[in-house]
Amino acid sequence: FEFVAGLKTKLQSPAKVVSVFDKITMQGEKGAVATVDLPLDLWDFDTLQLDLSLSCPSRRDSSCAQWDHTVQLFLCCDELSSFCNTELGRWITAFRRGIGRWLTDVSPLLPLLNRNRCTFTLKTVPWAMPWIASLSLRFSISNQTDVDGARKLHPFRVMPLFSGGTFDKSYNKRYWPTKLPIPKSSKKVELYAVITGHGSDENGCGEFCVTSHHFLINSIYNNTLTFDSAGTALGCTMRVKDGAVPNEHGTWLYGRGGWCDGLQVDPWRVDITKQLDLSESESNTVVYFGLFDGMDPDPAQQPGYIIMSSFLIFYK
Repeated sequence: FEFVAGLKTKLQSPAKVVSVFDKITMQGEKGAVATVDLPLDLWDFDTLQLDLSLSCPSRRDSSCAQWDHTVQLFLCCDELSSFCNTELGRWITAFRRGIGRWLTDVSPLLPLLNRNRCTFTLKTVPWAMPWIASLSLRFSISNQTDVDGARKLHPFRVMPLFSGGTFDKSYNKRYWPTKLPIPKSSKKVELYAVITGHGSDENGCGEFCVTSHHFLINSIYNNTLTFDSAGTALGCTMRVKDGAVPNEHGTWLYGRGGWCDGLQVDPWRVDITKQLDLSESESNTVVYFGLFDGMDPDPAQQPGYIIMSSFLIFYK
């Protein structure tokens, strides 16, 4: 009840709302697709929230999809751009419950909405039963000053970093140190990542095992995200207060690798400005690696996989 009350309060706050999907059926290879016009004054906003709800074809739980699956929202504002079909948001469906509604703050990705007309695709695995989806974009203006009274900075550029893959003994061999060209006007740089573990090898990886994800800046600063509640008996019950759909069918109670059933996947954000040399645009590097029990994964059978979108966000 606390979450629902809090959600209602947030939805009443001032925002320019753009409807993308209104009770559309999401199913199959294509998913749900819509092209929408965006506000002309996008640069005036510094906050972007995704307001997604997923319901079932009928009021009865029996019409809901039996299994939990990943739902992803992809964005394309320019078909010729390398950013076309970048992931904008991620959620996990509930076990046979159609009452989920979530607000996800993806403000650092605002620079990707760089045209007045963009196409949005919402999809899950093609063999899943249908969901009825509604999605709105909420553009708003936050407090214009930071805690210390300084003028709030605005994201102006997004740099893609690393994606995930099969979580086996070769997982970390695909990642190499990447040079970070820093735009001259940058005042702040943020690491932004959405990471989830799936599948089940003999160690329960990557859904039910504890994995850690490391972004090493300039060979010195190790920024680490650890899924330490994965595999715990009641890990996801602790997320009901954050919006996880309560009293689902199936094994929704157990903690998982960076996600819970019936919940949005929150972006992980780290201010790395002080880890970089902003005056030397070509001297900074980053490399990523993912570990199981502090070591490279080395499953004997059926390796799991990591779904990851990661970026550097530049502010001025």
